[in-house]
Amino acid sequence: MDIKPFRLSGAFGITLEPKRDQRGYFLRSYDETIFAQHGLINHWVQENEALSMRKGIIRGLHFQRPPHAETKLVRVIQGAVLDVFVDLRRSSPTYGQWEMAELSEENHRAVYIPKGFAHGYCALTDISLVLYKVDALYNAGSEGGLRWNDSALAIPWPVTEPVLSAKDIALPTMNNFVSPFA
Repeated sequence: MDIKPFRLSGAFGITLEPKRDQRGYFLRSYDETIFAQHGLINHWVQENEALSMRKGIIRGLHFQRPPHAETKLVRVIQGAVLDVFVDLRRSSPTYGQWEMAELSEENHRAVYIPKGFAHGYCALTDISLVLYKVDALYNAGSEGGLRWNDSALAIPWPVTEPVLSAKDIALPTMNNFVSPFA
């Protein structure tokens, strides 16, 4: 497992290392000891799976408000996505900035996204299966998010007319947003 920090403090890119033979491969997707060596200590309480059936589907940018804020460990087990995360911590020098990483079944990459970030992704293949662990239980009353195409963020998504949920279409922009994260 190769763990490297992103530019945004607290976020990490993780490259998993499959051991291959004639049968296929085996890989360790999480190791508490290795994570702890990098200061990534979490007690995962929920694991979620999201299937996107078409290329061009965007999910996000979502977060959970405190006290239900989530740290996420995200990876793709089928297909590929462009994963995006935005720093919403008001005291952070990178507040309002974003990073992205391509996650796919081929590259075996994952992202570790700390509390205080909005998260979303765009399906790059017709079938994209995303698996992610969180360290807080989902709470419907704590849902929040930002609009995917907010001009203040200027995220270069790979699609101009994505497939979106009604909820994601109605999300606010940064100009109409007060961050709940210190």
